[in-house]
Amino acid sequence: MNKGWALVLSGGGAKGLAHIGVLRGLMDRGFPPPSLVVGTSMGAIVGGLYACGMHPKEMARFVAEEFDLAKHLDGFAFKINGPVGLIFQTGQIVGNLAVKTGIDSGQGLLRLFEELTGGKTFEETAIPFRCNAVDMVSGEETVFKTGPVARAMRASMSFPGFFAPLIDGGRCFMDGGLADNMPVWIARSEGFKQVLAVDVVAFQTARLSSLKTGVQIIYRSMEIALKSMTVKSKRQAALTLRASDSRASPLNFARKKEFIALGEEAVNVSHEPLSAFFSRRIGSGIPWKRPRECGIILPPAQPEAVSTAQGTAGRV
Repeated sequence: MNKGWALVLSGGGAKGLAHIGVLRGLMDRGFPPPSLVVGTSMGAIVGGLYACGMHPKEMARFVAEEFDLAKHLDGFAFKINGPVGLIFQTGQIVGNLAVKTGIDSGQGLLRLFEELTGGKTFEETAIPFRCNAVDMVSGEETVFKTGPVARAMRASMSFPGFFAPLIDGGRCFMDGGLADNMPVWIARSEGFKQVLAVDVVAFQTARLSSLKTGVQIIYRSMEIALKSMTVKSKRQAALTLRASDSRASPLNFARKKEFIALGEEAVNVSHEPLSAFFSRRIGSGIPWKRPRECGIILPPAQPEAVSTAQGTAGRV
């Protein structure tokens, strides 16, 4: 029996907004919708909204025109711009980390997710959806398949240090990327051979100037820890679409429009491998020719995109 294809969306902070552009690009080119959506962290947010029926174009409009992260964070300090706001934010961050499990409680974002998903449960999504998180008590990865989608999204995006974990009974859930930042295995475990993974985090050598804050150090530590794990996950996917800007910070939500555009462009430059994927040549007995990756990686300190769609000299 043909199960269709599964879409797996990686984590990546603000860079994960590129997933919206990817979804919009795939839809505009007339490719069929997935039979399963899997996501972690920001991939869980975008994937969850998409699975609940939110159109990629509406998602892009909402993020570009209405979404302001500061409005959904705790405390007045995050709503103050300029040097004065920076001083207050520093004090609030230090104070919160000293007595709480995160700088922000995540309650504001949970309310937003509940509104955007319409309170849907996993059983009510338009497309089957899965996301992961880590139970800090047992140290084990948890895959969410039942219950409210909004709470699962909130659990999966609980970035250590910044967002407090989601407490559910005797369990304490943190960012799914701690276990697997691109959980292709979830789609495989449900019998899908046709798996398209979207990776928004290309590991690159960091610049010393980008490691000035505790949050930046924490995120870089996670990138290093997840590097080998992500490589393994990509090998399990039939095709990996890259939509990554290595020059950008995963915390820079001011560049949201650029990230969305990058995702759409990654689809545009990958017509040949994507067409091959959707013609089901992968895993159908017909030989699949390299590359197994396509898309765009914007390397540090270089203004031009590096396309991996054609495999020519100077490209991955």
